[in-house]
Amino acid sequence: MTMTNIHKLLNQIASAEAQLQTTQFLAPCVKGGRVRTRVAGMLYTFTPKPRQFEGWGIFQPMDEQTATLVEVADLPQISAYLQQFPAIRLRLAYPLQNRSWLAYPINEADMWQRFKTVRPFAVHLVTEGVAFEQILTRWNGNSCWFEEVDRRADPAIAEALQSNLKQLAPIEELQFKGITPEMRTLYELATQQIEEFAQPQRDEKRLRQALKLGGGELHQFQDRGDYWTVDWTTADGVRHTSAIAKEDLTVVSSGICLSGRDRDFDLQSLVGVMEHQEW
Repeated sequence: MTMTNIHKLLNQIASAEAQLQTTQFLAPCVKGGRVRTRVAGMLYTFTPKPRQFEGWGIFQPMDEQTATLVEVADLPQISAYLQQFPAIRLRLAYPLQNRSWLAYPINEADMWQRFKTVRPFAVHLVTEGVAFEQILTRWNGNSCWFEEVDRRADPAIAEALQSNLKQLAPIEELQFKGITPEMRTLYELATQQIEEFAQPQRDEKRLRQALKLGGGELHQFQDRGDYWTVDWTTADGVRHTSAIAKEDLTVVSSGICLSGRDRDFDLQSLVGVMEHQEW
């Protein structure tokens, strides 16, 4: 770098620092985060005061490290700021912390074509919306910022997903009009935050339901790799232990002699076989 270029850069920095003291800027801020602005081509990052502010604010730099909140930005100011950036339509999955949510694209193909990535996004400063609702966001190259709930979206889709989640429906059973692969991915993301969807709980629900349909009752089960050892009772309280395949709940070993026909039965039908054997 020549001396001329060095002097030019130093003058640019000096000019930016001079402007910095008289510049107010609008920026979004998450709780405990920092705010940024560009002055005379120079990017500055500040610690906001108050430190725990969260929202859209007008800031005044105090020095090169700190900026004070002058006032909370109004909706027209926020809207004008967001219009600078490309829009991304997402569906909310679950809250992360404070006013940030995890969300997933509504159209993976469009997402890949425009941004060369398909993944969940953390969306900041979400002011309205519930799980599975479709929203409009803006991507500034580093972060995704909430703009508004997408009023063009069909509310029945969010309601269907919410209803399935409330009923703890497994993702493989998820089915309703208008469902897409993106919605299945979104639903799977949401279930990861619910204890009842953990694999042991899902396994127990599956075994308990199969036995109940046959008239039996689950006591306990043990994971044996490709199958479970299931302790259960018939309606009259007689206890049995059977080996049950995980894939389709067919009987690996019933615990009684079925003349080599164990695989002809599943857990539900086995209950009736056992009751007949007792009789």
